[in-house]
Amino acid sequence: MTKILRLLISCSCVVTVPLALAQAGQSTPTQKQAPPAGQQQQQQQPPQLTKEQLDEIQKLLDKKHQEELERIRMAESAGIRVRLGDIGRLRGARSNILQGVGLVVGLDGSGDTKSTPWTTTLISNYMARWGTMVDQAQVRSKNIAAVMVTCEMPAFVAPGAKLDITVSSSGDAKSLEGGVLLPTVLTSMSDPQTPICSAYGSISIGGFNAGSGGSKVSKNHALTGIVSGGAMVEKSVNTQFVFEDNMMFFDLDEPDFTTVTRAMESLQKALPDWTIEAQDGVTIKLRFPFGTSPTLAAQMVESTTVMANTPATVVVNERTGTIVVGGNVKLGPAVIAHGSLQVSITTDVLISQPAPFSNGETVIVQVPQVDAAESQAQIALVAPNATLDDLARILQTLKVSARDIIAILEALQTQGALKARIKHQ
Repeated sequence: MTKILRLLISCSCVVTVPLALAQAGQSTPTQKQAPPAGQQQQQQQPPQLTKEQLDEIQKLLDKKHQEELERIRMAESAGIRVRLGDIGRLRGARSNILQGVGLVVGLDGSGDTKSTPWTTTLISNYMARWGTMVDQAQVRSKNIAAVMVTCEMPAFVAPGAKLDITVSSSGDAKSLEGGVLLPTVLTSMSDPQTPICSAYGSISIGGFNAGSGGSKVSKNHALTGIVSGGAMVEKSVNTQFVFEDNMMFFDLDEPDFTTVTRAMESLQKALPDWTIEAQDGVTIKLRFPFGTSPTLAAQMVESTTVMANTPATVVVNERTGTIVVGGNVKLGPAVIAHGSLQVSITTDVLISQPAPFSNGETVIVQVPQVDAAESQAQIALVAPNATLDDLARILQTLKVSARDIIAILEALQTQGALKARIKHQ
């Protein structure tokens, strides 16, 4: 046993010495010579691609573009995959609009004037609740403003939840900046006698109004503000989404017979034990088995995926120059010719200076100059059954503004070549 231990110790010493020498050699710093300046510039230059490599890169880009076009074609024909809960809702599971009339106090002289008589009435009634009788004729409401308080209460909200409220001036106040909303009762539109929420809090307007000596500076709109979490739910609103005989109704946000049919087929495949029927272009009638939790049934309906149809619609907004074209927009054969007339009016000033010591007066004469130039018409040929990407390339080739594109789209629809609906905002 002793001989074996001595042999192991001697072997370890033999191995340790070379390792130590190797580590010592590695730890010794070595100075590397810097390459010549010409070699440094040569290393910094980007690599030059050959013609074969450039051709290969172009093929990859063309392949990627072709795949994108194929995905667009697939979306146009088969639709896009979405959850049913994202394009519709169960009947009965909706939000409720609440409203109330309140008072904002603490304004810095920017409140209502005597031209708003209901402000003095409201403050008098409010003070009377606390045993203080106030003569309306003596009320000076510079620091008070009458407001309308509104709130959107989602479905299934329990008592104690907090909601955001919107506060809007109903009189002639100049600003609600720095104001505090007094406790206000909010009721529903159908039952104005039953309190649903109580609202209170400091108003945030995100802007200001300032003026002096006829000058005025403003930012955003100072007569409407919000109170984040300013409404406390006192009573929940009954929400019924399951009707007699375990019946539910699912309504799409946008009417579409194609999407309704696809949704019915997807639900029948995912829920074979259910009775499912499409009633019209919006509503799907569902009956789930007895013993199934209504909440679980609603979750299964909303989580079902469907290939939603993409309508052929063009939305235009001439005020902002925004144009949104749907995926199923098609174009018939047409020729587009676009030209514009530009008119510029300038004024040249001529000054007539009298001779020295002639007792004459300097005369200034304005001479208007009117120039008109009409650009050459740009012509584009539209092939039959052109698609969205074809339309995008045509409009990009014409190099026209958004307002001109709107005029071209309207002219194409009037001619009958644009197979889509145009919605104006």
